[in-house]
Amino acid sequence: MAASVAFDQVEVGTEIPSERYPVQRLTLVRYCGASGDFNTIHWNERIAKSAGLPDVIAHGMLTMAEAARLVTDWVGDPGAVEEYGVRFAKPVVVPDDDTGVEVEVAGRVTEKLDDNRAVVELSATSGGVEVLAKARAVVRLA
Repeated sequence: MAASVAFDQVEVGTEIPSERYPVQRLTLVRYCGASGDFNTIHWNERIAKSAGLPDVIAHGMLTMAEAARLVTDWVGDPGAVEEYGVRFAKPVVVPDDDTGVEVEVAGRVTEKLDDNRAVVELSATSGGVEVLAKARAVVRLA
């Protein structure tokens, strides 16, 4: 699948509409199985609190993946992402209820590069708190 966003139709400042991704305790259990990361802070409240956390927290890589999902959905091709990196700012705390939390991700094109590439800077928050910092992707556009 090729990127569906045309380079000549994207300008610096182009906004990628924000998306909200729900995260519940069940999401974390599924991610444990998919990733093989069964660290107890991601599913056991007692252990998470004994480690100094406010509650069970989402895997950092899960949060990072949700931010990347915004970009891959926008560009239309996961293979169009050539570079991607983030810094983890705060954990995503996931309560033990039927609602969980949401990670809200938004993006903006901050630079156009050669070879039909663009830099996208991302913001990711949960409960109004920035959970990722310096989140940046370089994508190849059509």
